[in-house]
Amino acid sequence: MTPFVLLQQFKKTLSSLDACLKKAAGYADAKKFDSSVLLQSRLAPDMFPLVRQVQSTCDTAKSVVARLAGKEAPSFPDDETTLAQLHERIAKTIAFLDSFKDGDFADSATMRISSPRWNGKTMSGSDFLTQYGIPNFYFHAAAAYLVLRHNGVDVGKLDFLGQLEMS
Repeated sequence: MTPFVLLQQFKKTLSSLDACLKKAAGYADAKKFDSSVLLQSRLAPDMFPLVRQVQSTCDTAKSVVARLAGKEAPSFPDDETTLAQLHERIAKTIAFLDSFKDGDFADSATMRISSPRWNGKTMSGSDFLTQYGIPNFYFHAAAAYLVLRHNGVDVGKLDFLGQLEMS
């Protein structure tokens, strides 16, 4: 899978996550509680709450794609306190992803990727994508979905997968 194809999948999954957050707002309205309560919900005491899962999903998408293209990802402050603000963050992330073209990733497989957390170690772009980028993105996207489902939001597998292109 090329980074450009993966970029398309990241956008699709972010759109699906956005749709799940819209269902969360509807659920909160129907049950007559403040939807911002969901933002601090989590499955276990030692895991990130929903708001941080969504932030991490967006951050992973933009940073993985930017690194593989040799570009700088924009920094978004982690200050969302409403579902509407999370929608905005997802929209800004998708807009950033829309700025890339297939040619931006010409040398991505062989380029060396580093991270401050890796203590000077590097990975090839190909390994970075398959061993870190893809799993990390889906870890946080799935966690966000599961927090919503655990809290009663009516989301299912097709909500996570999003619209399937069939003929």
